[in-house]
Amino acid sequence: MSALSSHPEDYVASFSSETLPVAGRVVRMGSQTLSPILQRHAYPDHLGEILGEALLLATLVGSGMKFEGRVMTQAEGDGPVSMLVGEYHKDGSVRAYSRFEQERWAYLEKVNKGLKPHMPQLFGPMGRLGLIIVHDKPGMQPYQGIVPLAKGSLQECAEDYFHQSEQIETCLAMAVKRDQAGEWHGGGMMMQKIAGDDARGDTEDGWLEAQALFNTLTPEELISEEIAAPDLLYRLFHEGGVRMEAPQLLIDRCTCSEDRLRKTLSGMADESLHDMVEPDGTLKVDCQFCARHYDIPIEAVTGRQN
Repeated sequence: MSALSSHPEDYVASFSSETLPVAGRVVRMGSQTLSPILQRHAYPDHLGEILGEALLLATLVGSGMKFEGRVMTQAEGDGPVSMLVGEYHKDGSVRAYSRFEQERWAYLEKVNKGLKPHMPQLFGPMGRLGLIIVHDKPGMQPYQGIVPLAKGSLQECAEDYFHQSEQIETCLAMAVKRDQAGEWHGGGMMMQKIAGDDARGDTEDGWLEAQALFNTLTPEELISEEIAAPDLLYRLFHEGGVRMEAPQLLIDRCTCSEDRLRKTLSGMADESLHDMVEPDGTLKVDCQFCARHYDIPIEAVTGRQN
């Protein structure tokens, strides 16, 4: 049984056209990744859709890395949603989390009459989107590019990021929906222009043709369980030929651990830690991503009894 048939929704794969000057990646997420991540915190539907898009975006970007590390799509602001982050690690593990104010969110939903909020409504006029690339190799500094969350959708803001920060012609398409059974499904595709050179010549006409084909994608096609990614790519680019590389399976796996948490707490001032300690002498911490609970003895991070 192939990887695609065993987990038909949870993978990312690179693709390239045999005649058009484009390369890209396609991602599908569902029962092994997106559903458990979003169901864990019972996000409202529209917030779940946007957080899912952030996770799709991190995976589309991160899966193209040539080194071990992780990519975070992080949006922040002072609106009803103060923060959301989707994270992809090169080993295929993904996680996501959002922090929002329920009362302000409920008011926004009421004002919008059930329509999906746009980015300035969610994050306020000073909202910003960051793509953060972190190397696993010690000593390597993270890279971060930031753009305002000024457009209507996360997808449009991300395209601005590629245009301004990376200066790469990029097309993005992402879709996330919850079905009647409560399961979440997501799909996305990223296509980038390959620059012309002596061998290829000018690639502008080919890029315009590829854009026209890409723009025929529908949200339903991106998340359809009936249309596998290879079939979707073939529908788009069959006239010129398209090749999809072997997919990488994705998994819902958090990077939190007691050892990592102890190291973080050990870096805090003892006074602050003692303010947090419970009567039983432990620090009780929940991971914001996976909701795992930790009980850390105070002496384990301060070196002395409370």
